[in-house]
Amino acid sequence: MTNEGVSRMNRRDVLRLGGTGAVVVAGARWLTACDPGPPAGSTTTLATTTTVVPPTTYGPLGATNGHGLRLPAGFTSRVIATSGYRVPGTEYVWPGDPDGAATFALPDGGWVYVQNHESYPPFGGVSRIVFAADGTVVGAERLLGGTTRNCAGGATPWGTWLSGEEVDTGRIWEVDAFGVNPPAARPAMGVFNHEAAAVHVATQTIYLTEDKPDGALYRFRPDTYPDLASGLLEVLTLDGETVVWAEVPDPSASSHSTRNQVAGTHRFDGGEGICVLDGVVYFTTKGDNRVWSYSPATNQLAVRYDAVAVPMSALSGVDNLTSRASGDLFVAEDGGDMQVVMISGGVAEPIVQVSGVDGSEMTGVVFDPSGTRMYVTSQRNPGRVYEISGPWV
Repeated sequence: MTNEGVSRMNRRDVLRLGGTGAVVVAGARWLTACDPGPPAGSTTTLATTTTVVPPTTYGPLGATNGHGLRLPAGFTSRVIATSGYRVPGTEYVWPGDPDGAATFALPDGGWVYVQNHESYPPFGGVSRIVFAADGTVVGAERLLGGTTRNCAGGATPWGTWLSGEEVDTGRIWEVDAFGVNPPAARPAMGVFNHEAAAVHVATQTIYLTEDKPDGALYRFRPDTYPDLASGLLEVLTLDGETVVWAEVPDPSASSHSTRNQVAGTHRFDGGEGICVLDGVVYFTTKGDNRVWSYSPATNQLAVRYDAVAVPMSALSGVDNLTSRASGDLFVAEDGGDMQVVMISGGVAEPIVQVSGVDGSEMTGVVFDPSGTRMYVTSQRNPGRVYEISGPWV
């Protein structure tokens, strides 16, 4: 297939999984619609070389603009918030170390942007910015304070933000994005080095990543969905090549860490962002620069991207990620060259790059409810939230 053919194919088909019940390692590059993957019970070997498909969807990044960003042609940006300064249009001073983020629609056409702060007490927690329907910032405030290193998390369909504490005693905090109900700790979802969370609506299950070199992938099934106060926490294990979910005996980790309570727990090297797209769970592991997928429907775990197998790819330092209905994934880099990279078909294409900032990372990549604006953050030096508008497809 020609490079043009790869880039023009249906991107939803590109990201679909084939086979059932097995662990699969994707070959030379992204699996394509012409490659359904190996049959159940088999694996393939990672290729050591590959042809890098040049970007074609949005075109190359342009020169650095007045906000220090490189964007494709036709895109514009504005700065929404800067750590240590008032959010424009409000009196709220944006805290440091901004990290994972989400957006929520308001009935009047506006929306709420919610973001973690990966700081130690008393500065850790969650803040929000409120937008009117025309994009004007009309408010900002803190929703959660006094917690520890709130790194990433995940939005729920019922309007809350699941904020994870990235420490060994970390918990998930459920935070009302609309500020009506007080935040609540959810220890039944496990006490561990939390990173991100994603709700799989069809199965009423929440998937959770753990940022440890020998971390695990968890799922939480509430006793009474969507009440997260109680339920069953399980960890992904392997029986040969078959995925088996096993109950974590002590989610509170009172005697042993959750990742070390179940024999056969499969290790993931630094779990990071996670999202659900077309019923498939996608997540990243920063230690080995991989993007994974897990299909609850087929019980199949697969490596969808491996930087070692794609040495000339634009993507390295995988971290937060989000998706669009088009079937594209957008991955923020922790490391690499401060980019947000879109995964589409056979292409890993840079979409945004922050220039002239050292000692930082890209975080909080998310779209507004309309899908016309992307938000992304440079976490440090200084922490800064950008809004990027343009011809998103």
